[in-house]
Amino acid sequence: MGGLRETEKKRPPPPRASCLEVNHNQSQVGVISAIVTSGTALGRASSYTPDYAKAKISAARFFQLLDRVPSISVYSNRGEKWDNFQGNLEFIDCKFTYPTRPDIQVLNGLNVSVKPGQTLAFVGSSGCGKSTSVQLLERFYDPDHGKVLIDGHESSRVNVPFLRSKIGIVSQEPVLFDCSIAENIKYGDNSREISMNEVILAAKKAQLHDFVMSLPESYDTNVGSQGSQLSRGQKQRIAIARAIIRDPKILLLDEATSALDTESEKTVQEALDKARAGRTCIVIAHRLSTIQNSEIIAVMSRGFVIEKGTHDQLMAQKGAYYKLVTTGAPIS
Repeated sequence: MGGLRETEKKRPPPPRASCLEVNHNQSQVGVISAIVTSGTALGRASSYTPDYAKAKISAARFFQLLDRVPSISVYSNRGEKWDNFQGNLEFIDCKFTYPTRPDIQVLNGLNVSVKPGQTLAFVGSSGCGKSTSVQLLERFYDPDHGKVLIDGHESSRVNVPFLRSKIGIVSQEPVLFDCSIAENIKYGDNSREISMNEVILAAKKAQLHDFVMSLPESYDTNVGSQGSQLSRGQKQRIAIARAIIRDPKILLLDEATSALDTESEKTVQEALDKARAGRTCIVIAHRLSTIQNSEIIAVMSRGFVIEKGTHDQLMAQKGAYYKLVTTGAPIS
């Protein structure tokens, strides 16, 4: 036992790690931690690569849009203006293709005219150029060939704000704002201060006044977001009153009753008949019952007019319009 104790006493202590070895081990741990952390961060960042590519392309298109100079400027003071605007319209051999679809000829020699106070109705299958014709009149585009004459003035030379101030439009889905009925009607003419008497007069012409007066807050009633508090027929009559408030010489009706039920259509149609009195009116319609009183009905197909006349004249011809009325078959 004594020898064992002496042996244990004589055994040398275990070697101690040098400072250099300790620092080396710590460096290895630091490098591994850095690699793991960097790899994790790189993996997370790489997941955003598709979004980065999309954002880069979107930014390039955005700046391209900002740098683009439109051929039709809505802010320009240049162009022809004249007093005693009548609303005499004439499309002469108009041909047009959309810039985004240059291979598709939308209008292929449109020839039609309408005199002041008359109603011109465009009918035909979808894609035949009805809405495009109206867009040329509004100066959203200019025809590639031919011309649109307004009181004898070529549309491409007319001042855009002046022309649009003479036009009122009622579309299929009117845009209403989250404010009162009166404010929505006043929005039809932002160039001047509109009195409440004018609002009421426009509402009466649009067959809207009696309904508004039955509401607790009458003309101060809020219509809700996008007119959510009103029916489609009520929203459409507000849109008609909005169009009337500026007293336009040209009234455009783009399928204004196509989304309505029979009862609402009857009320709205009466309002439209009053609104278009004394104005040049262009109607785009799929419901042929709404256009039978039009002075001119133009049947369109493939970008040009194939038949033109009154309802009785076209029915007597027993052509494309007769087929459309009697069978509802699309025009080829």
